[in-house]
Amino acid sequence: MLGTNLKVAGVVIGTLALYTLVANSIPQVQSEVPKELKMGSDVTPEQLVAAGQDLFNGAGGCTSCHGLGTRAPNLLTDEKGTGAIGARCSGRESGTSCKSYLHESLVDPRKFVVPGYEPIMPDMSKTLSPAQLWSLVAFLESQGGSVDVSGSDLPAEGGESSDEGASASAFAGGTMDPMTMLRDGGCLGCHKMGEEGASVGPDLSHVGARANANYIRESILDPDAKVARGFEAMKGIMPKQFGEQMTASQLEALVKYLASRK
Repeated sequence: MLGTNLKVAGVVIGTLALYTLVANSIPQVQSEVPKELKMGSDVTPEQLVAAGQDLFNGAGGCTSCHGLGTRAPNLLTDEKGTGAIGARCSGRESGTSCKSYLHESLVDPRKFVVPGYEPIMPDMSKTLSPAQLWSLVAFLESQGGSVDVSGSDLPAEGGESSDEGASASAFAGGTMDPMTMLRDGGCLGCHKMGEEGASVGPDLSHVGARANANYIRESILDPDAKVARGFEAMKGIMPKQFGEQMTASQLEALVKYLASRK
């Protein structure tokens, strides 16, 4: 009897250890979305540029498309002979300043689509706060141009705009609805889901018929680990910051939904 009880205890402990390992492998990132900027009206252009640079190269996910000059305009160096973005932005739309053009392109990207490119960029106000958006504008202006973003452009601390920004800084506004995450997260700019989306990456309409939940989860968190056959040329294109932006609950809700698409 003692031997049987020890075997049962061993199985229970082993099972608990396995589930603990799996649970700990899921990123707990409730507070690790792109950090909210604590900047007041006395912020300097240099501070804004530095914050924008961190976002552009990190949690903002901008480098997954921009800088390549293939799927989206090159923003950091020359773009087809027109110079870096800070040098060319004021000439994009007649009567529109560089600052206004860049901000509008972030929050309403379909309004100014550069000829030769598809309208695949998501509305960045769904994942970034107003202060983060303005810091990106400052950084982009600094690429070949002069920075005129200042503390007066940022929402007043504790004001209505700041409240909106706190909500926007969560991935897709903190929603748990999978289709809203796919739309607001920019996924449909490359993937099709039914009648929606584009055919740049694999079609997700029936992804559950060819991939299990573990594979789907890994593809979201580490998209270059396993590239779908036929899409090898797209390796390095899918953003890698979703594990930092999404909460664990959002991630699992999206994985469960995609796995159910048979």
